[in-house]
Amino acid sequence: MSDHIDAVLAAVDGWGAGHVATAVVGPDGILARRGEAAHLFRLASVTKLATAWAVLIAIEDGRLELDAPAGPPGATVRHLLAHASGLPFEGDAPISPAGRRRIYSNPGYDALGRLVADRRGRPFEDVLHARVLEPLGMAGTRLVDRPSQGLWGPLDDLVAFAQELLRPRLLSSAAASLATNVAFPGLPGVVPGVGNFDPCDWGLGPELHGAKAPHWMGTRNSPATFGHFGGSGTFLWVDPDADVAVVALTDREYGPWALEAWPTLSDGVLAALG
Repeated sequence: MSDHIDAVLAAVDGWGAGHVATAVVGPDGILARRGEAAHLFRLASVTKLATAWAVLIAIEDGRLELDAPAGPPGATVRHLLAHASGLPFEGDAPISPAGRRRIYSNPGYDALGRLVADRRGRPFEDVLHARVLEPLGMAGTRLVDRPSQGLWGPLDDLVAFAQELLRPRLLSSAAASLATNVAFPGLPGVVPGVGNFDPCDWGLGPELHGAKAPHWMGTRNSPATFGHFGGSGTFLWVDPDADVAVVALTDREYGPWALEAWPTLSDGVLAALG
């Protein structure tokens, strides 16, 4: 089986990236890997997964409430986490009432970062490091920009986060389940760079595969698969039915190439795992 997965991962050499690293991850660690494990990659919007975890930890610590008002009028922390606040992709003026549509929003996650920083009384990057990165051993990862997209780090650090998503230690099982199941079911929306979906399922941080097609995840991925991709050519998904995660990091900006390459890789990994 390992040889089959290694053969599948060899496809990343043809992705046209200057730097690339990928890994297949199980609950106990890496099942296979390829590429430049020590290279520091821009995680882009994969950052939102870690930011969401920091928010949910703050909620479990009693520093925040999931349904407390946050963001534009009528929106809550839950709306911001689930891209249902009405805030646009960029900009501060809402373009829809809260809870009406799934509008992917970077400012929504930046607002969450500010809220956590305010409730913790220190910069969000310090909170993220202390409550998420350091406990998971992600020593090479740093937030150098916005909470929505500012993490840089190496492959092994994102592998550690993938293991957290597979077997949460920083969150209770109830909170992790809430994060990885649909919030505000039935909302239509857009996955930027992928397409319009009705419904456009999303959790409290992770995007959910659901019935979306075509999609950046594979056709073999179960509907319960959750994760995120980034505009820097990065992705992380976790398929709870297969009990496996795949991490891919590149420095090639997201584009049509990814919608061809990523599902093929994902399907190949799942087929190799049987």
